[in-house]
Amino acid sequence: MTYPHLPETPPLELEDIGSNPQPQNTLSELVVRRLSRRAALRGIGGAAAVATLADQLLASGGEALAQGVARSSVPETGGPSTLGFKELSHQMAQRDAVAEGYEIQTLLRWGDPILPDAPAFDPTKVTAESQAQQFGYNNDYLDFFPLPRGSRNGEHGLLAVNHEYTNTNLMFPGIGSGSAARLRTSAEQARAEIAAHGMAVVEIRKQNGQWSYVQDGAMNRRITGETPMRVSGPAAGNDRLKTNADPTGTRVLGTLNNCAGGNTPWGTVITCEENFNQYFGGEAAEKGPQAAAYKRYGITKDATYAWGRYVDRFDLDKEPNEPNRFGWIVEYDPYDPNAVPVKRTALGRVKHEGCTHAISADGRVVFYMGDDERFDYVYKFVTARPWNPNDPAANRDLLDEGTLYVAQLHDDGRVLWLPLVHGTGPLTAENGFASQGDVLIETRRAADLLKATPMDRPEDVETNPVNGRVYVILTNNTSRKSEQVNRANPRAANAHGHIVEIIPPGAGTGKVDHAATEAKWDIFLLAGKPGVDAGARYHRATSDQGWLSCPDNCAFDSKGRIWISTDGSPSAAGVADGLYAADTSGDGRALTKLFYQAPIGAEVCGPCFTPDDETIFLAIQHPGENSGSSFENPSTRWPDFQEGMPPRPAVIAIVKKGGGKIGA
Repeated sequence: MTYPHLPETPPLELEDIGSNPQPQNTLSELVVRRLSRRAALRGIGGAAAVATLADQLLASGGEALAQGVARSSVPETGGPSTLGFKELSHQMAQRDAVAEGYEIQTLLRWGDPILPDAPAFDPTKVTAESQAQQFGYNNDYLDFFPLPRGSRNGEHGLLAVNHEYTNTNLMFPGIGSGSAARLRTSAEQARAEIAAHGMAVVEIRKQNGQWSYVQDGAMNRRITGETPMRVSGPAAGNDRLKTNADPTGTRVLGTLNNCAGGNTPWGTVITCEENFNQYFGGEAAEKGPQAAAYKRYGITKDATYAWGRYVDRFDLDKEPNEPNRFGWIVEYDPYDPNAVPVKRTALGRVKHEGCTHAISADGRVVFYMGDDERFDYVYKFVTARPWNPNDPAANRDLLDEGTLYVAQLHDDGRVLWLPLVHGTGPLTAENGFASQGDVLIETRRAADLLKATPMDRPEDVETNPVNGRVYVILTNNTSRKSEQVNRANPRAANAHGHIVEIIPPGAGTGKVDHAATEAKWDIFLLAGKPGVDAGARYHRATSDQGWLSCPDNCAFDSKGRIWISTDGSPSAAGVADGLYAADTSGDGRALTKLFYQAPIGAEVCGPCFTPDDETIFLAIQHPGENSGSSFENPSTRWPDFQEGMPPRPAVIAIVKKGGGKIGA
């Protein structure tokens, strides 16, 4: 459905370019015919028509959702949800909003000084030097690490934050509006943008119910697009990672487009490099020997940013291997500001959106990952040996040895995890893979050859700590045609996205075999507005304010309830992005409720609870990112609302007034 009254938002992020040239359908032709030839998923008859598919699309645990397929009009009474807040009404406004009884506290904003000698923020004097000491731009993934280390303290800790990309038009005065502003930067402005990327670690503290950050915190740190990093694992030293500046292929400057992330049981941060392709350009994209490999990752002749004019490593014609050094998982210790971040190549090179762990029954650690592009895949990495909770040094390089798998979802409800191992099946020298390093540098092509299941933009992939199920957040895919639908991606032109559950053996028993090569899957919900957007499915008691569009990230509270943030709702559904919550089991399964809604132009990222469940942190990214917005004339001036101050991406803390657990 389109909403012509809304201004068109330019495609400032390049996760939806769709670089999989021939997405394979690995499911049976019978199911394809049943789902594509019936009019149900083409908008004919709305939600009622989809009711006939409920028995086909839902597996174990889906009874409540099945009722939601033929959704009736139910008064808003909260239904059987265990969530105790009164939900918001959908809005599109310059200011954000939260459920009654809760308070929004702005904790960190773009430009806030976080190192002891950092200058105060001046939006008219943004330099590389100042940005390297200040809070970066477009905060995304968040993680809370209690202080002291190893404690469960919910009121004092380190906040680890990703800084994904920059909105040039909102960052610099006099540069104009739209994404084309990125190509109008000066050399100094380009350097400032590079410095505004990366990550931050900031000490934060809650006192008298109010959160604040500690500017002179001993562990505060900024990691930028120029911070030296080490490359480890099977691809380290590969010829395709070598450059003029690094003939060893083991040292890289910086990390870019850090979107979602995760952590490890030994207390380190996992940050994910996503849309790295947009920073590189040159004739070699079309004419060089790596042109086909570039294309599979969305690298084109014309970069989105102007960096290549000023910095040789972003020019493919000067450094053709530099893009191969991005798209990795990066690990660092938030408690050690001097620790060198490490790019862990064993986990593959894709547009990573999230890398979250679960501990399998045998003690090995499993990391689930999504590749955020339409028609790309879901992955997991299984460490070769168990982690050692009593010997941190033994875990230091645990991510360098193990097996990377890609998911194949079958029509009978099975998930097969296919190993991406050199010499296995088609992953041989005859197909251009001379080593495991080659398989990992071209992870996408390797997964293509194994006929993995193309998904509708797999973003965050998180394990519920209570039921052991794994939730795959699929944001949308408007390019899926009717002949390409399957049970795991059951809608053509999927504008609103959905959520799939993967159910490993032993889920719910306390002895979950996340390392198993076979699992089951289920559909948790299909987003969109029931009765309007064909196929939208939730619990039947979901209110007119509780439906959502374009799920992006998720988190779980200590009760195992899912909290879902969205990205893309304004253009897809006509409402601001927000944070929704739902039970994952029981009578309230998939009964989503709206808890928070962002200011205009912003998405909601990185939901993160403190260990006591009394605070949830949210990253509010790119406020004011609307068509026509500029530094001088933005669509909102959130969160400061001061004349002359542009909108500033910021981290907020939401607490219950008077104290208490979020959602209780």
